[in-house]
Amino acid sequence: MTTPEMLIDILSRSRERFDRAFDGVTVEQANTQPTPDLAPRIDSLTWLAWHTARELDTQVAPLAGIEPVWITGGHRERFALALPDDTEDWHHTPEQAALVRVDDLTVLTDYLDAAYALIRGYLAGLTTASLDDVVDRAWDPPVTRASRLASIIDDAAQHSGQAVYSHRLLGLEG
Repeated sequence: MTTPEMLIDILSRSRERFDRAFDGVTVEQANTQPTPDLAPRIDSLTWLAWHTARELDTQVAPLAGIEPVWITGGHRERFALALPDDTEDWHHTPEQAALVRVDDLTVLTDYLDAAYALIRGYLAGLTTASLDDVVDRAWDPPVTRASRLASIIDDAAQHSGQAVYSHRLLGLEG
């Protein structure tokens, strides 16, 4: 197994966790912050999945030299969020996170699928040697492609695990 193939395998596990987290969930449950009074930073399944798709999309698209699928795939229009398009979702307050809602779960899963397809395709085209390329000199030390991808994949793993936890806090099986 090559390093890019291993990264695809690791990444695929987070997508599978999202499938488990959404299994048997209604739109209302997906949009619900499970413990808003006790722990308002435990976000809804919708926000966690949307945020993960956004972070995959907005970080991989520049590496690939393309426009984000948020724009090219019409996801911005399908979501029609009451948030600015350049929202820095990693800084969302609980109130802002609660604005990320869907009326149909396929809007959410379609964007997740598109973002995961983007990164899988990108990873499949890499060579092991290209992982050492510097992709961001704004940091000290400069960020390599491998380091950026590790961060992206780790974030997806973290949020898919949080989605499973949120699913359980809603009192759902699984």
